[in-house]
Amino acid sequence: MSNQISRMTIQRTIILDELGKLATHPTADELYRIVRKRLPKISLGTVYRNLEILSCSGRIRKIEVPGTMKRFDGNTDIHHHVRCVSCGAVRDVRGELAVSLPEIPGDIDGYRIVGCRLDLIGICPKCRKSSENST
Repeated sequence: MSNQISRMTIQRTIILDELGKLATHPTADELYRIVRKRLPKISLGTVYRNLEILSCSGRIRKIEVPGTMKRFDGNTDIHHHVRCVSCGAVRDVRGELAVSLPEIPGDIDGYRIVGCRLDLIGICPKCRKSSENST
């Protein structure tokens, strides 16, 4: 796969460009519908394959939550996410999130620790409003 990662095909370039325009952290299916407007003949499999390649190369972030579809983020800067437990929407946490964690050692149980990720869960404004209107 290393040879695939080094080449930026037109499909990869457009997927990366479209993902970079979004703050919604789309699923592969959602991004496929967007990319098809520019590349009508692209297949869903091509989008999935290229998202994996872009993720492995560090050009995008893959957000994986057990029991949900993978989502993708064009912002590779260190930041946190909040996920709605009702609709599954994922957004970046705005501003600095000050969380006090104990100092993490470089090795834990034989693992070389290379990073830490904090994901928040909650109910998004749209779902909260829907919930309040139905009561």
